[in-house]
Amino acid sequence: MGKSATKDMTAGAPLKLILQFFVPMFFGMLFQQFYNMMDTIIVGKALGVNALAAVGATGSINFMIIGFCMGVCSGFAIPVAQRFGAGDYHALRKYVANSVWLSAIFAGVMTVVVCVLCRQILLWMRTPQDIFDGAYSYIFVIFVGIPVTYLYNLLSGIIRSLGDSRSPLIFLVFSSLLNIALDLLLILSFHLGVAGAAYATVISQAVSGVLCLIYMRKKFEVLKMTKEEWRMERGYMLHLCNMGIPMGLQYSITAIGSVILQTAVNTLGSTAVASVTAGSKVGMFFACPFDAMGATMTTYAGQNVGAGKVDRVGRGMKACCIIGAVYSAAAFVVLYFFGEQVSLLFVDAAEQEILHNSWLFLTINAAFYLLLALVNIVRFTIQGMGFSYLAILAGVCEMAARSVVGIFFVPLIGYKAACFASPMAWLCADLFLIPAFMYASKTLKRRLQDQ
Repeated sequence: MGKSATKDMTAGAPLKLILQFFVPMFFGMLFQQFYNMMDTIIVGKALGVNALAAVGATGSINFMIIGFCMGVCSGFAIPVAQRFGAGDYHALRKYVANSVWLSAIFAGVMTVVVCVLCRQILLWMRTPQDIFDGAYSYIFVIFVGIPVTYLYNLLSGIIRSLGDSRSPLIFLVFSSLLNIALDLLLILSFHLGVAGAAYATVISQAVSGVLCLIYMRKKFEVLKMTKEEWRMERGYMLHLCNMGIPMGLQYSITAIGSVILQTAVNTLGSTAVASVTAGSKVGMFFACPFDAMGATMTTYAGQNVGAGKVDRVGRGMKACCIIGAVYSAAAFVVLYFFGEQVSLLFVDAAEQEILHNSWLFLTINAAFYLLLALVNIVRFTIQGMGFSYLAILAGVCEMAARSVVGIFFVPLIGYKAACFASPMAWLCADLFLIPAFMYASKTLKRRLQDQ
């Protein structure tokens, strides 16, 4: 059943298995953020602060829409991981087939809706007039590429659910280099402005998605389907929606708070927007390990729950938390001493106010990275266990915290309040997620005892 291309995470030392899966995942996400950063670096250096602010002003709405796509695809991969852990390959293939049909439907509907509403959304967010046209040019192209986002994230999620985290890394490395080349070509040679950066991102992701498809067809015998297995089935689709939609909503609900916060920051002017943009881009790069930890725990928990080994889930989560704590301390030290220098990648040395503000944003956030580590590890473990609806409630906690900061504290205190928005969101989410994990574990153990 294609064991050379898959990896069973239901037997062996949890820490070793998690590290083996985590490291390729980390480098894959690192490269993904790397080419996202390159967009911003080239835009900031080649087109100026206003262009940088234009891209940054779309960050929260980008996260809300594209995050929903990514969350849905991650949710679709959970039943695949569970059926792989249980050794039920026929059901596994049915879930894969129905996830393809659902992704095509979701992608078509979302692309039409958000492209039609794109300009109005930016107006609702009070995007400053001096960066409005640039923001619209950038985000419209990103939204047109929603089908490509589904293609890559669904296929890479399925590959990882079968225990292979290395192959998506290879494809991302290639597409990252392609993205950089296209950035330089489209922005500097063809003079497409910020839209060129968006085109580069969409094209690169399309190439990565096609490479995933070719690889899956050649390497995974377990995914070779019959005509009957390709049929749409209501039961499988409902279960996939029960897993995928809550995970997508988790991203979107969390992003609503970010949209409210971004709207508040927009009222502070282009300098504040550029500062948050530079700080956020650097922060996203340093937060890659936390995303990789979460994706690792989704697969690990999914496979072990499918195999009926609930106790291994808790042991794996503790091992991953140790990794998260060590990295959080190291990241804070690096950003505290070198955060301002890293921000020079995005803006010129003459922009002293932006550089200082981005350093302040980075160091305040990095001081609370352990809370972010727990958010990702615990939340994605819970999702891998099959309790995706709990992720929505965790997202509500994050949304509420960011909204309170954006509505009440940013107008009163200003920029510094925005720097504390994410740490407050992480804390509120953790206060919900830790008891939620205990509940999920007890529920699964009780189900196994009843069986």
